[in-house]
Amino acid sequence: MRIACPLCGARDSREFTPVGGAELLDRPDPEAGAEAWDDYLHNRANICGPSRELWYHGAGCASWLVVERDTASHEVLAVSLARQVAR
Repeated sequence: MRIACPLCGARDSREFTPVGGAELLDRPDPEAGAEAWDDYLHNRANICGPSRELWYHGAGCASWLVVERDTASHEVLAVSLARQVAR
């Protein structure tokens, strides 16, 4: 699988580390209750099909990326810098 890093161009996926769903960028307010934090920390969807994931380009530019890909076929649909996606 190849990932088109916005800064480095198309690279082998072995240069990247998958971290989890891109919903990790939408962290609850620090004052949110225990239920909101429990949901954020422990509950993950196991999506079969198109999904948004957070990846780290550790063997390249050290950027955090949001990779949109199909988890069934591994087709990469889009890649963007996480700092542009985060709220």
